[in-house]
Amino acid sequence: MTSEPTSGTTSSTSTRTSRAHNGGETDPVATRGDIQAAVHEVRGALEEVGRQMPGMARASRNSVNDMLRAIEDGTDERIFAGVTLSLGLAIGMLVGGAPRLFILAALAPVAAMGLTVADRRTARTPTTSATRTA
Repeated sequence: MTSEPTSGTTSSTSTRTSRAHNGGETDPVATRGDIQAAVHEVRGALEEVGRQMPGMARASRNSVNDMLRAIEDGTDERIFAGVTLSLGLAIGMLVGGAPRLFILAALAPVAAMGLTVADRRTARTPTTSATRTA
């Protein structure tokens, strides 16, 4: 009890659809062809991603280096403002139910800025034994 279109041409999609709705029979050859086409598309997409990865890695590394340089060159007020902004964003994301990976990504600048502030404080504080005893 398959329904045939009234026109003289039949498409494989309409034939497969009518078979699927009328008894659950599917054409294994057509299904195999669909799977092979999907595999071919996925393979092409993965190859394209593989070609673009080195450029993306270079751009990411350059962006991180620029960010770290900007943090190191920034004033203490700017660094504290950045820490406040990043912490606020991370807390808002946590309260809002964002995925943990996004929250960790929001906290990454806090770690970089915190290390910069800690380095500045240890560089400014004299730690010689003469200043401790005086």
